[in-house]
Amino acid sequence: MPVPASPPAPVTAAAPPLVLRNGRLPGSDEIVDTLIVDGRVRRLGYLGQVAAGIRSVDLAERWLIPGLWDNHVHFSQWAQTNQRLDLSGAGSAAAAADLVAGRAPVISMGETLVGFGFRDGLWPDAPGRALLDAATGPVPVVLISGDLHSCWLNSAALARHGHPEHPTGLLREEDCFAVVRALAEVPDAVMDGWADSAARAAASRGVVGIVDMEMDWNLDTWRRRIRGGTDSLRVEFGVYTQHLERAIELGLQSGAGVDGTGGLLSVGAYKVITDGSLNTRTAYCVDEYPGLEGQPGSHGVLTVPPEELLTYLGRAVAAGLRPAVHAIGDRANALALDAFERLGCAGSIEHAQLLDREDVARFARLGVVASVQPEHALDDRDVADRYWAGRTDRAFVLKSLLNAGVTIALGSDAPVAPLDPWVSIAAAVGRTRGSREPWHPEQAISRQAALAASARGRHRVLVGDVADLAVCELDPFGASVPDLRRMSVAATLLAGRFTHTTL
Repeated sequence: MPVPASPPAPVTAAAPPLVLRNGRLPGSDEIVDTLIVDGRVRRLGYLGQVAAGIRSVDLAERWLIPGLWDNHVHFSQWAQTNQRLDLSGAGSAAAAADLVAGRAPVISMGETLVGFGFRDGLWPDAPGRALLDAATGPVPVVLISGDLHSCWLNSAALARHGHPEHPTGLLREEDCFAVVRALAEVPDAVMDGWADSAARAAASRGVVGIVDMEMDWNLDTWRRRIRGGTDSLRVEFGVYTQHLERAIELGLQSGAGVDGTGGLLSVGAYKVITDGSLNTRTAYCVDEYPGLEGQPGSHGVLTVPPEELLTYLGRAVAAGLRPAVHAIGDRANALALDAFERLGCAGSIEHAQLLDREDVARFARLGVVASVQPEHALDDRDVADRYWAGRTDRAFVLKSLLNAGVTIALGSDAPVAPLDPWVSIAAAVGRTRGSREPWHPEQAISRQAALAASARGRHRVLVGDVADLAVCELDPFGASVPDLRRMSVAATLLAGRFTHTTL
């Protein structure tokens, strides 16, 4: 579950005592000082003089908030994004192929050209291997969709990844995931360097922690990275089905810290993916997708049948691992909730994009967290209006979930959306970006609720808190939605240690 029952422990090597002078709390003009000792907030208010030798930093009336979490990321893929061809602006298969043709000549012999970010749900033409072959020749090309649930390969890449006879080159779900995992097999030193840069960039946005849902064995990866000096973030790592027995044999339990990582690394949830995505038209829904009526897969794809899901979750829960179930379509969400109810356990549903109204109340009754990504609503609004026509009042229903008493946790699903909680907060509050009208504004939530959902339930700093903090240039409770999206962060602290500062 993305929201822990208790605050995280301070890092082992806590920073020396620190006073943050002249700060403001969100929604208030009151000026306060903050005393941090042993990694925790010990006093909050006017302090006057403090003991000699304690460092003092002037916040100059900036706003002090709890440090932010991204509750769903694929961190290695996010770290690789800057190395990949950006396809997010391609409005057709032909346009994507043109972008690839421009990059292919500079690819070294034997290397694969990797692109990311295409969304073909509304393209006027279909991706096909012949189109890519004409643009690239012998250079292997893998283009990954913006939702991570499909990838488009040319003939050279299909042969390399074991699909030489595939008719279209558009791989979906598990076939796609296998290719993505193979692309992540770069030397550890290279990947760890990219990851460290990405972690520092996240800290510069006020991020103090992530829930890493990378489809890999993340225990060894993050232990190596942290021991190598990557110390900007707390990390909870997920476990997938292919590694479930390994995790159980090691005695891993959700919430437990990992020795030798200074309090930075802990065991997260056991994740299982039960359906696909909207853009790929594989989210498992009650109703058929328009244009696919009567065809195989017209309702989407259920990747894990109910009894199999129950077996996996039961095995994980018995071992002390919290379940995190990927479900996007309304039928997939209902089946996931059925499994939680039969097992009598809590956990989270990751995404929860399309919900039956009765299932909203079931989230609250069962204690299931809705781990949601508000920016997906803005990425998917046009696709949803086409493929979920007449049902979008049940899509991304953040306000309804909160009103029902459901705990929500905000994330990005990076690289699907940027690893930047301010983007998620702005999307949750405004339900729009740019100049477009808000999409279903009745499901917008308050700034306080969005901050709490991004900060482990905290919307203000309190005495006794672990000093995982951020300092903002604007009041997040008063800033406009565009200003929230581009919020300037002056400093980030992890247990009282600066991981980013411009002060």
